[in-house]
Amino acid sequence: MGNAVALKEWASAIKALESGEQIFIMRKGGIVEETRDFQVQSHDFLLYPTYEHQRRELLKEAYRGVIDETLAGWSAEDTQVTITSYARLIEDIEIMEQERLNQLFPFHIWTENFTEERLKWKRKNPLHIMLLRVYRLKQPITIGIEQAYIGCKSWIQLGSEAPGDDGLEPVLNDEQFAAQIAEIKRVLA
Repeated sequence: MGNAVALKEWASAIKALESGEQIFIMRKGGIVEETRDFQVQSHDFLLYPTYEHQRRELLKEAYRGVIDETLAGWSAEDTQVTITSYARLIEDIEIMEQERLNQLFPFHIWTENFTEERLKWKRKNPLHIMLLRVYRLKQPITIGIEQAYIGCKSWIQLGSEAPGDDGLEPVLNDEQFAAQIAEIKRVLA
């Protein structure tokens, strides 16, 4: 099976993905991204939670408490991280216009201000809207935090095995997932 690839994402966004409240994440490229812009490195990956850069004011009012939940029991001195979910990239939609991005507002946890900033940063590069089919791991994986995992990069190669399909439980059933995809496609059409 080989070593698992993981995509780093705010713990609060992972919670939204795991609850089925959101089925996509946005990417523009990490500060130290090798190519300086975002590239999809894998279509199947673990979701690696990050805590340090989460900011309450960048989430819609209703979701701000989720950051506190994710930070309960977290410390910058932690030597281990627990991964609880896995994702499959269904589609990578590139967005360049603010109007199209605004149409997605009901489908995510972030403020308009945050999404606008993401789009404006590195203006010539598109914002990637990654539509994900998310699965909870039946057995969460706890791994040691290695130096290679730290820093502003999107993708990391973990020293652990990727989970098999029998260890995955879809967050949304097929009908719920298809309905959300159809709704997002409808507003972006």
